Amino acid sequence: MAKNINLKKLISQMTLEEKVGQLIQLNGENFTKSASEITGPVQSWGISEEWLNKMGSTLNFPDANTMVKIQKKHLENDPHKIPMLFMMDVIHGYRTIFPIPLGLAASFDPALVYECSRMAAREASAGGVNVTFTPMVDYARDARWGRVMETAGEDPYLACVMGATQVRAFQGDDLSDKEHIAACVKHYAAYGGAEAGRDYNTVEVSERLLREDYLPAYKACIDAGVRMIMPSFNSLNGVPSIANKWLMRKVLKKEWKFDGVVISDYNAIGELKTHGIAPNMREAAKIAFENGCDIEMMSNGYYENLCSLVREGVIDEKDVDKAVYRVLKLKKELGLFDDPYRGASYEKEMALALCPEHRAIARRAACESAVLLKNDGVLPFSKDVKKIALIGPFADSNEIKGFWSCHGKDADCVTVLEGVRAAMPDAEISVANGCSPLWNEKSTEGFAEAVSMAKEADAVVLCLGEPQTYSGEGNSRADIRLPGMQEELAKAIIAANPNCAAVLFNGRPLALTGINNCPAILEMWFPGSEGGNAAADLLFGNAVPCGKLTMSFPKEVGQCPIYYNHPSTGRPKWTAEDVHQRYASNYIGCGNLPLYCFGHGLSYTKFEYEAMELSGTRISAEESLTVSIKVKNAGKYAAKETVQLYIRDIFASTVRPVQQLVAFEKIFLAPGEAKTVTFTVTEEMLRFYDADCKHVSEAGEFVIFTGYADHRYKEARFRLD
Repeated sequence: MAKNINLKKLISQMTLEEKVGQLIQLNGENFTKSASEITGPVQSWGISEEWLNKMGSTLNFPDANTMVKIQKKHLENDPHKIPMLFMMDVIHGYRTIFPIPLGLAASFDPALVYECSRMAAREASAGGVNVTFTPMVDYARDARWGRVMETAGEDPYLACVMGATQVRAFQGDDLSDKEHIAACVKHYAAYGGAEAGRDYNTVEVSERLLREDYLPAYKACIDAGVRMIMPSFNSLNGVPSIANKWLMRKVLKKEWKFDGVVISDYNAIGELKTHGIAPNMREAAKIAFENGCDIEMMSNGYYENLCSLVREGVIDEKDVDKAVYRVLKLKKELGLFDDPYRGASYEKEMALALCPEHRAIARRAACESAVLLKNDGVLPFSKDVKKIALIGPFADSNEIKGFWSCHGKDADCVTVLEGVRAAMPDAEISVANGCSPLWNEKSTEGFAEAVSMAKEADAVVLCLGEPQTYSGEGNSRADIRLPGMQEELAKAIIAANPNCAAVLFNGRPLALTGINNCPAILEMWFPGSEGGNAAADLLFGNAVPCGKLTMSFPKEVGQCPIYYNHPSTGRPKWTAEDVHQRYASNYIGCGNLPLYCFGHGLSYTKFEYEAMELSGTRISAEESLTVSIKVKNAGKYAAKETVQLYIRDIFASTVRPVQQLVAFEKIFLAPGEAKTVTFTVTEEMLRFYDADCKHVSEAGEFVIFTGYADHRYKEARFRLD
């Protein structure tokens, strides 16, 4: 019966206060605690029990039991029996945690991203979650920004692919399916362009650059059917996103025709006062609502002012009705009117959490997200080694799940020590921290023990990185080298035993020049619940690294922001490292190229790119071009390789990037096996925004190549007519 509910009729029966209540979101504690127990800003708002009963959604609640309790109490007090929406930041897992998004994108495997997101949706839905604030598709170039860990990195196309994949995985074909939840794409727009990498900071970019690099991934998620979008905290070209008429009205609503729910970020409407855009909360509420924000999260602008703004004729109640309709429509699509609890079950939640099937997915994801940055023949270690030394602050640490792990717990994470013990049960394993990972702790007291241990070992694993709290929201870093005394520890250990591999746990690219003399470097990111097992699999050859970098690793912090798809310059500095690259004048002392570039990632086997063939030499609006690339596994390990396709526009009316990723495909090859990967290049893939911000393609010559950003295996040329 509820499936046929007439939402417009329901809205006509609601009071203005009841309508406004649907547009307010508060933390879960506000619905489970008494007024005297509530802390934080809500305590001062003086919200009555009567108003709480009108509110349409909540976020941040601990489990299914709490969800059921809140929903039950709400329905008992709501005369219209309108269920609440329950939302959560399910960023890289619910209880079973897989690698941070920056790492998972390094798998270059949309099917794996889909599988991980489906797993997260199953666990979250059992826990009572209806909406996840995922995917985060902010385009990012500056590794100093802590929230790069939530992004797909420095390539717009990769962000489009990964974001749209997550939307489809979370939402499915039928949103009423209880194992699917609605997705909310964030943070619209250009949050990743924060000046100097400081979180929440100002963003100043041209409209052309916005449309070229920053906006495409949000649009890709909307095209994939995302039901909700969240404007960003930052000011964009002088106006906070939630108040930005061009962004919210012209682009989002008019051009993209988004008709889903818009929700503010946490207290973003209140922060219009802090920005200096609104003199008070009344004006802040007016600005946000008139720019299309349907739900206000954790500020009191709508609660205190929206009813009076309507009664005084400042805001038309019909517009309130439209906003409420969008919220109720989402509830209907989720099936909440039929089942307000959507199958939420604490027993099911606990049964799914960290179950063997889900741990297996998380382990595989951690393996395939890892990037082998360097290997001078050290890895994989022989399984015949008798003595293994695990050295470094992350050798026996379970603090490797990463920021934004929802309900994940450190205690659930497998440590490197536990993983190596399981993989090498007959080996003698010793462990030493050596030093602290904290930036302000400079003690070398543990060096002597660690060096002695390394000298006695057949193989040494250096477990280094940054603490989990050094990346993520609000955690920008001015110095992105390994913090504390880790570089000095690494130098001492490498000198003591060159049969050594560094394993890194971090939420951003690091400046690794200080440890780049290590014979092997394996980037694990923050790998999640199965990180230790995955590290052991890779170190001892039970799995073969296949990840590729999603962000460039600088040589020095001063190179930031550094990114592979930079524009051509008028005074390029040709480098001996790669004559295909064109950078502006060199930095003194370190040059311009990164230490490790976008798309880089080694394997234990050897892949040979034997041929690249084009179906022709010209392309037009009516006729596409086929590119065939033959790849052979010339090594001794069965392994996966990501075949990357790049294009460079030689001449255009505006300066173009020196290279752009336009396609990729991940393949599996047995030793001696060869496969041909085929891509179709269309005129649409060659379009760009000209000086007038018109989306055009222009006739001319293009270079097409395979390899990765700073290394070309095969290349050819074609023309666009």
